[in-house]
Amino acid sequence: MKLIYRDKVWELDGRMTIRDAILKVGLNPESVLPTRRGKLINENELAKKDDEIKLVAVISGG
Repeated sequence: MKLIYRDKVWELDGRMTIRDAILKVGLNPESVLPTRRGKLINENELAKKDDEIKLVAVISGG
């Protein structure tokens, strides 16, 4: 699986949830939204070997 966040790219092996992959690369799952082919996906989904997951930063204001 390829995980992409801003200018960083990680190649991860093995089946794991998107949330586990986010944690494995040291990011906070509450600070990013996972997308596949431009569509939002659930972080509890199992990633496949050939998946390319792009992470979008969550922005909040007030």
